[in-house]
Amino acid sequence: MKRREFVTLLGGAAAWPLAARAQQPGQTRRIGVLLGFSESDPEAQTWMTALQDGLQKLGWVRNRNLHIDYRWSGSNVNRLRALAKELVNLQPDLIVAGATQAAVALLQEARSTPILFVQISDPVKIGLVASLAHPGGNITGFSNFEHAIGGKWLELLKDTAPGTTRVAVIFDPDNPTQAPYLQAIDAAAPLFGMQLTRADVRNAPEIERAINAFAHAPNGALIVVPNLVTTRHRDLIIALATRHRLPAVYPYRFFTSSGGLVSYGVDLGDLYRRAASYVDLILKGTKAGDLPVQLPTKFELVINLKAAKALGLTIPEPFLQTADEVIE
Repeated sequence: MKRREFVTLLGGAAAWPLAARAQQPGQTRRIGVLLGFSESDPEAQTWMTALQDGLQKLGWVRNRNLHIDYRWSGSNVNRLRALAKELVNLQPDLIVAGATQAAVALLQEARSTPILFVQISDPVKIGLVASLAHPGGNITGFSNFEHAIGGKWLELLKDTAPGTTRVAVIFDPDNPTQAPYLQAIDAAAPLFGMQLTRADVRNAPEIERAINAFAHAPNGALIVVPNLVTTRHRDLIIALATRHRLPAVYPYRFFTSSGGLVSYGVDLGDLYRRAASYVDLILKGTKAGDLPVQLPTKFELVINLKAAKALGLTIPEPFLQTADEVIE
């Protein structure tokens, strides 16, 4: 299927060598990686493989000239602060933060250690960086969404399930990146004739209660906002949507490949692979705060025809032709 490329504002990335961090021949460098996911999560392992592949292409080979310390919080936000402190105490040359709460925890602990974030939707709004072009301080990274995508998710529901009039938006109220998504969805809802219900969830029982309650009335559908809670409990959300015959739009391909109806979002493997270029620059002496925040360049529209059939939906052929992938 056709792949769409999105051209985004990147800005120039000038590098100033720092003698203290310049690579010496034969020297092994050390980086930390703090993730908000479980080590057993196959998707998270795929992202780490993409990061390591990107690093290897740039000459950084794990257990040869690069040592990597991984810390996994298992979606337990309360553990992130302790794990962040643990990584900082190892005095690595750089720490990679996967997810918003991981970056926030690291920034509270690390005043000079360079931090490279991935999977953060609005680093300026939540105060991680001063601006996209000039982050400043000891942090920069790769953003994974523009909040206007919330309107696109509603459009996808109308395209795939035109009978939808009610939408429950599944989000984590404790995640600071969620509000702009909700605002974008709220703004677009009248254009598509949608009545919205905000379903704030922090754990599996709250997810189950929210979806079960919403499903009591007809013509409903779901939008699942990206965060650690919905990613960790994606199988539960997909199972509940299937049980109640609720069409749903998800933020990542792995929701759809696990049985969800349709997903539209950034290619996370590509994002981590690209992040390797900044690891390389920082290890070679560039200040993290001098590197502009990079925006995503590859988005994926994926439709699961088996899920559509189970929901009694017929997906129009023109829509299928626009998808990057159709799962049979």
